[in-house]
Amino acid sequence: MEKNISTFKELREACEKTSKLIWEVIQAQEAEFAEVPPEEIRRLVKRSLDAMKESIQSGLKSKEMSISGMCGDDCDRLQKRFNSQSSLFGKTFEKITTYALAVIEENLRMGKIAACPTAGSCAIVPSVLIGVSEDLNVGEDEQINALITAGAIGRIVSNKVALAGAVAGCQAECGVASAMSAGALTQLRGGNVDEILNAVALALKNLLGLTCDPVCGLVEIPCVKRNPFLAVHAVTASELALAGIKSKIPLDEVVDALEQTGNLMSPMLKESSQAGLATTKTALELKERLFK
Repeated sequence: MEKNISTFKELREACEKTSKLIWEVIQAQEAEFAEVPPEEIRRLVKRSLDAMKESIQSGLKSKEMSISGMCGDDCDRLQKRFNSQSSLFGKTFEKITTYALAVIEENLRMGKIAACPTAGSCAIVPSVLIGVSEDLNVGEDEQINALITAGAIGRIVSNKVALAGAVAGCQAECGVASAMSAGALTQLRGGNVDEILNAVALALKNLLGLTCDPVCGLVEIPCVKRNPFLAVHAVTASELALAGIKSKIPLDEVVDALEQTGNLMSPMLKESSQAGLATTKTALELKERLFK
């Protein structure tokens, strides 16, 4: 491979030139750069996939609260709801939302998770990828392929914007995770390269400006519930893309807008807990009780 793929335009061109899918191009590139056979790349990706599955199962079984006592039992509460009353959106929606809460709450307990791309957004990709794969009987190889694609999306965005709430707000964490999920899901469902990239663009551009304003300075409120919300957001983006709906703004330009929005965002809304939800009356009362 001639050079490292650093933009989505280059990724699309590489796929076109080689008549390969995104995961095939990226797998070959990573193997070449690391000087290992492709099987080794797949083995490493499988480790992340296995960690995701493990965090789902652990999270589904636990009601242990976080050290702050503010979060930890929402997954159990949602499971009970769906056991007694089915979701309007069906079983796959139930899996995605409960899996998302399971993983992010496991993160609060300091359990084993796969940061994807960050710890605060760790539940979005697993809930979508694994929840849908289970319901559509998608095999492990295809799940690994989808996870390679998701990783490529996150890496290319990170060439322009650091994936950290302290740098660009939650648009760069949960926002990017949702975009990664949208691309992975579109691939799982048979989407072509253009449909995958459109799903990523649709997901990302509709989350521009998402702030990082954690209550009490902890990755709990609103981070926990943001994960299931943005997992469903990823599904919406995928459905639109598979219907042939395109982003009028090219994906690389969406990433440029993400960078610009992050630069314009007040530091008070970038993980500092100095504004937004973190300084509401109730949030300040919680902080006083927790740290007094």
